[in-house]
Amino acid sequence: MPGAVWRPITINHTKGGQQSVRGVVVHIMDGTYAGTDSWFRNSKAQASSHFGTSRAGALCQWVDTSDRAWAQADGNRTWLSVENEGRGGDALTDDQLDRNAEVLAWAHKTYGVPLQIADGPSGRGLGYHAMGGSAWGGHTSCPGSRVVAQLAEIVRRAKTLAGDTAPSDDKPNTYTPPKFPTGLAPNKAKPSAKTLQRALKAAGYMPKSVTEADNYGPQTQAAVVKFHNAHTQYRAAGVTRDPAIGPKGWAALFRLAYGK
Repeated sequence: MPGAVWRPITINHTKGGQQSVRGVVVHIMDGTYAGTDSWFRNSKAQASSHFGTSRAGALCQWVDTSDRAWAQADGNRTWLSVENEGRGGDALTDDQLDRNAEVLAWAHKTYGVPLQIADGPSGRGLGYHAMGGSAWGGHTSCPGSRVVAQLAEIVRRAKTLAGDTAPSDDKPNTYTPPKFPTGLAPNKAKPSAKTLQRALKAAGYMPKSVTEADNYGPQTQAAVVKFHNAHTQYRAAGVTRDPAIGPKGWAALFRLAYGK
Protein backbone atom coordinates (compact mmCIF):
# COMPACT_ATOMS: atom_id res chain seq x y z
CA MET A 1 0.00 0.00 0.00
CA PRO A 2 1.42 3.44 -0.89
CA GLY A 3 2.34 5.41 2.23
CA ALA A 4 2.95 2.35 4.40
CA VAL A 5 6.50 1.38 5.34
CA TRP A 6 7.10 -2.11 3.97
CA ARG A 7 8.34 -4.37 6.80
CA PRO A 8 7.77 -7.88 5.40
CA ILE A 9 7.75 -10.91 7.66
CA THR A 10 8.79 -14.28 6.27
CA ILE A 11 6.73 -16.48 8.63
CA ASN A 12 3.32 -16.52 10.35
CA HIS A 13 1.19 -15.96 7.24
CA THR A 14 -0.13 -17.95 4.28
CA LYS A 15 1.42 -17.09 0.94
CA GLY A 16 -1.25 -16.38 -1.67
CA GLY A 17 -3.98 -17.30 0.80
CA GLN A 18 -6.19 -14.23 0.65
CA GLN A 19 -9.38 -15.44 -1.05
CA SER A 20 -11.22 -12.11 -1.14
CA VAL A 21 -11.43 -8.80 0.70
CA ARG A 22 -14.72 -8.06 2.43
CA GLY A 23 -13.22 -5.23 4.43
CA VAL A 24 -10.71 -4.09 7.04
CA VAL A 25 -10.66 -5.36 10.62
CA VAL A 26 -9.42 -3.07 13.42
CA HIS A 27 -7.39 -4.64 16.26
CA ILE A 28 -5.56 -3.36 19.35
CA MET A 29 -2.05 -4.73 19.97
CA ASP A 30 -2.27 -4.78 23.77
CA GLY A 31 1.40 -3.89 23.52
CA THR A 32 3.89 -1.67 21.76
CA TYR A 33 4.50 -1.13 18.06
CA ALA A 34 8.10 -2.34 18.28
CA GLY A 35 7.19 -5.28 20.48
CA THR A 36 4.46 -6.43 18.08
CA ASP A 37 6.81 -6.14 15.12
CA SER A 38 9.28 -8.38 16.95
CA TRP A 39 6.60 -10.86 18.03
CA PHE A 40 5.30 -11.34 14.49
CA ARG A 41 8.81 -12.46 13.50
CA ASN A 42 8.83 -15.18 16.16
CA SER A 43 7.66 -18.63 15.02
CA LYS A 44 5.97 -19.12 18.39
CA ALA A 45 3.59 -16.23 17.72
CA GLN A 46 1.50 -17.92 15.03
CA ALA A 47 0.08 -14.46 14.42
CA SER A 48 0.47 -11.51 12.07
CA SER A 49 -1.39 -8.60 10.52
CA HIS A 50 -1.42 -6.92 7.14
CA PHE A 51 -0.90 -3.44 8.61
CA GLY A 52 0.11 -1.80 11.87
CA THR A 53 0.01 1.69 13.36
CA SER A 54 1.93 3.33 16.19
CA ARG A 55 0.34 5.83 18.55
CA ALA A 56 2.62 8.48 17.03
CA GLY A 57 1.16 7.83 13.59
CA ALA A 58 3.57 5.44 11.86
CA LEU A 59 2.00 3.02 9.38
CA CYS A 60 3.69 -0.20 8.31
CA GLN A 61 2.73 -3.18 6.19
CA TRP A 62 3.88 -6.62 7.31
CA VAL A 63 1.98 -8.88 4.91
CA ASP A 64 1.08 -8.39 1.27
CA THR A 65 -2.68 -8.18 0.78
CA SER A 66 -2.59 -11.11 -1.64
CA ASP A 67 -1.33 -13.20 1.28
CA ARG A 68 -3.38 -14.27 4.29
CA ALA A 69 -2.34 -12.70 7.59
CA TRP A 70 -3.08 -14.66 10.76
CA ALA A 71 -5.10 -12.11 12.68
CA GLN A 72 -8.72 -13.17 13.19
CA ALA A 73 -9.03 -16.96 12.73
CA ASP A 74 -11.95 -17.74 10.37
CA GLY A 75 -11.95 -14.13 9.21
CA ASN A 76 -8.41 -14.30 7.82
CA ARG A 77 -9.35 -15.51 4.34
CA THR A 78 -11.71 -12.65 3.56
CA TRP A 79 -10.63 -9.65 5.67
CA LEU A 80 -7.56 -7.44 5.86
CA SER A 81 -6.25 -6.53 9.31
CA VAL A 82 -4.80 -3.48 11.07
CA GLU A 83 -3.08 -3.85 14.45
CA ASN A 84 -2.97 -0.61 16.44
CA GLU A 85 -0.48 0.14 19.19
CA GLY A 86 -2.20 0.44 22.56
CA ARG A 87 -3.64 -1.43 25.50
CA GLY A 88 -7.11 -2.74 26.20
CA GLY A 89 -9.39 0.17 27.04
CA ASP A 90 -7.37 2.72 25.05
CA ALA A 91 -8.86 4.88 22.34
CA LEU A 92 -6.95 5.38 19.09
CA THR A 93 -4.96 8.59 18.76
CA ASP A 94 -5.89 11.15 16.14
CA ASP A 95 -2.92 10.01 14.05
CA GLN A 96 -4.04 6.40 14.29
CA LEU A 97 -7.52 7.38 13.14
CA ASP A 98 -5.93 8.96 10.07
CA ARG A 99 -3.81 5.89 9.32
CA ASN A 100 -6.77 3.53 9.63
CA ALA A 101 -8.79 5.82 7.38
CA GLU A 102 -5.99 5.70 4.81
CA VAL A 103 -6.01 1.90 4.84
CA LEU A 104 -9.79 1.81 4.47
CA ALA A 105 -9.78 4.38 1.64
CA TRP A 106 -7.06 2.39 -0.15
CA ALA A 107 -9.03 -0.88 0.30
CA HIS A 108 -12.07 0.91 -1.11
CA LYS A 109 -10.13 1.99 -4.20
CA THR A 110 -8.25 -1.30 -4.64
CA TYR A 111 -10.84 -3.92 -3.68
CA GLY A 112 -14.15 -2.06 -3.77
CA VAL A 113 -14.60 -2.23 0.01
CA PRO A 114 -17.63 -0.06 0.86
CA LEU A 115 -17.01 2.92 3.11
CA GLN A 116 -19.33 1.82 5.88
CA ILE A 117 -19.27 -0.02 9.18
CA ALA A 118 -19.66 -3.76 8.65
CA ASP A 119 -22.68 -5.34 10.32
CA GLY A 120 -20.87 -8.59 11.08
CA PRO A 121 -18.50 -11.21 9.62
CA SER A 122 -20.73 -11.71 6.58
CA GLY A 123 -20.95 -7.96 5.95
CA ARG A 124 -18.54 -5.63 4.19
CA GLY A 125 -16.72 -2.47 5.20
CA LEU A 126 -14.89 -1.54 8.39
CA GLY A 127 -15.07 -4.19 11.10
CA TYR A 128 -13.45 -4.98 14.43
CA HIS A 129 -12.04 -8.17 15.91
CA ALA A 130 -14.72 -8.86 18.54
CA MET A 131 -17.53 -8.82 15.99
CA GLY A 132 -16.47 -12.28 14.79
CA GLY A 133 -17.13 -13.87 18.18
CA SER A 134 -15.81 -17.37 18.83
CA ALA A 135 -15.26 -18.04 15.10
CA TRP A 136 -12.72 -15.23 15.09
CA GLY A 137 -10.93 -16.46 18.19
CA GLY A 138 -13.31 -15.21 20.87
CA HIS A 139 -11.39 -11.97 21.45
CA THR A 140 -14.41 -10.07 22.74
CA SER A 141 -12.32 -7.26 24.25
CA CYS A 142 -10.42 -6.47 21.04
CA PRO A 143 -10.17 -3.64 20.17
CA GLY A 144 -12.35 -2.46 23.06
CA SER A 145 -15.46 -0.33 23.30
CA ARG A 146 -13.63 3.00 23.00
CA VAL A 147 -12.11 2.01 19.67
CA VAL A 148 -15.41 0.55 18.43
CA ALA A 149 -17.00 3.92 19.16
CA GLN A 150 -14.38 5.51 16.84
CA LEU A 151 -15.16 3.35 13.80
CA ALA A 152 -17.65 5.85 12.43
CA GLU A 153 -14.99 8.56 12.55
CA ILE A 154 -12.57 6.34 10.63
CA VAL A 155 -15.25 5.82 7.96
CA ARG A 156 -15.92 9.56 7.83
CA ARG A 157 -12.24 10.33 7.29
CA ALA A 158 -11.93 7.58 4.67
CA LYS A 159 -14.85 9.09 2.77
CA THR A 160 -13.12 12.45 2.77
CA LEU A 161 -9.92 10.86 1.44
CA ALA A 162 -11.92 9.04 -1.24
CA GLY A 163 -13.81 12.20 -2.21
CA ASP A 164 -17.11 10.87 -0.90
CA THR A 165 -18.48 13.46 1.49
CA ALA A 166 -22.17 12.62 1.13
CA PRO A 167 -24.15 12.62 4.38
CA SER A 168 -24.04 9.29 6.16
CA ASP A 169 -26.11 7.63 8.84
CA ASP A 170 -23.04 6.13 10.53
CA LYS A 171 -21.73 9.28 12.22
CA PRO A 172 -21.34 8.91 16.00
CA ASN A 173 -24.16 11.25 16.99
CA THR A 174 -26.82 9.92 14.64
CA TYR A 175 -27.28 6.42 16.07
CA THR A 176 -29.74 5.68 18.87
CA PRO A 177 -30.01 2.10 20.10
CA PRO A 178 -33.46 0.60 20.54
CA LYS A 179 -35.13 1.91 23.66
CA PHE A 180 -34.41 -0.23 26.69
CA PRO A 181 -37.61 -2.23 27.30
CA THR A 182 -39.04 -1.68 30.76
CA GLY A 183 -39.19 -4.92 32.69
CA LEU A 184 -36.52 -6.84 30.76
CA ALA A 185 -35.09 -9.16 33.40
CA PRO A 186 -33.88 -12.73 33.95
CA ASN A 187 -36.49 -15.50 33.93
CA LYS A 188 -39.13 -13.40 32.22
CA ALA A 189 -40.66 -13.78 28.77
CA LYS A 190 -42.17 -10.29 28.55
CA PRO A 191 -40.84 -8.14 27.09
CA SER A 192 -39.18 -10.54 24.66
CA ALA A 193 -35.44 -11.17 25.09
CA LYS A 194 -34.94 -11.88 21.36
CA THR A 195 -33.53 -8.42 20.54
CA LEU A 196 -31.07 -8.76 23.42
CA GLN A 197 -30.07 -12.24 22.24
CA ARG A 198 -29.43 -11.01 18.69
CA ALA A 199 -27.15 -8.27 20.02
CA LEU A 200 -25.29 -10.72 22.25
CA LYS A 201 -24.73 -12.99 19.24
CA ALA A 202 -23.54 -10.11 17.06
CA ALA A 203 -21.08 -9.00 19.77
CA GLY A 204 -19.76 -12.55 20.21
CA TYR A 205 -21.11 -13.24 23.71
CA MET A 206 -23.70 -15.85 22.72
CA PRO A 207 -23.19 -18.73 20.25
CA LYS A 208 -24.97 -18.10 16.96
CA SER A 209 -26.35 -21.64 17.15
CA VAL A 210 -28.55 -20.75 20.15
CA THR A 211 -32.22 -20.54 19.18
CA GLU A 212 -33.69 -17.16 20.04
CA ALA A 213 -36.57 -17.22 22.51
CA ASP A 214 -38.74 -14.71 24.34
CA ASN A 215 -37.64 -16.02 27.72
CA TYR A 216 -34.63 -14.36 29.37
CA GLY A 217 -33.33 -17.80 30.34
CA PRO A 218 -30.04 -19.27 31.61
CA GLN A 219 -28.18 -19.05 28.28
CA THR A 220 -29.06 -15.38 27.91
CA GLN A 221 -28.10 -14.71 31.52
CA ALA A 222 -24.74 -16.43 31.03
CA ALA A 223 -24.06 -14.37 27.90
CA VAL A 224 -24.89 -11.13 29.74
CA VAL A 225 -22.46 -12.17 32.50
CA LYS A 226 -19.73 -12.56 29.86
CA PHE A 227 -20.53 -9.10 28.52
CA HIS A 228 -20.36 -7.54 31.98
CA ASN A 229 -17.12 -9.31 32.85
CA ALA A 230 -15.48 -8.12 29.63
CA HIS A 231 -16.72 -4.54 29.98
CA THR A 232 -16.68 -3.77 33.68
CA GLN A 233 -17.25 -0.06 33.08
CA TYR A 234 -20.86 -0.87 32.16
CA ARG A 235 -21.84 -2.67 35.34
CA ALA A 236 -22.74 -1.15 38.70
CA ALA A 237 -19.87 -0.64 41.12
CA GLY A 238 -19.30 -3.69 43.26
CA VAL A 239 -21.49 -5.98 41.13
CA THR A 240 -19.85 -9.15 39.82
CA ARG A 241 -21.26 -11.80 37.48
CA ASP A 242 -24.44 -9.78 36.98
CA PRO A 243 -26.97 -11.70 34.81
CA ALA A 244 -29.17 -8.65 34.27
CA ILE A 245 -28.71 -5.73 31.91
CA GLY A 246 -29.81 -2.13 32.37
CA PRO A 247 -30.24 0.90 30.07
CA LYS A 248 -26.53 1.88 30.01
CA GLY A 249 -25.41 -1.68 29.39
CA TRP A 250 -28.09 -2.03 26.70
CA ALA A 251 -26.73 1.01 24.82
CA ALA A 252 -23.11 -0.13 25.20
CA LEU A 253 -23.91 -3.65 24.00
CA PHE A 254 -25.60 -2.31 20.87
CA ARG A 255 -22.57 -0.14 20.07
CA LEU A 256 -20.31 -3.19 20.41
CA ALA A 257 -22.66 -5.45 18.44
CA TYR A 258 -23.37 -3.16 15.52
CA GLY A 259 -20.43 -0.74 15.58
CA LYS A 260 -22.54 2.41 15.81
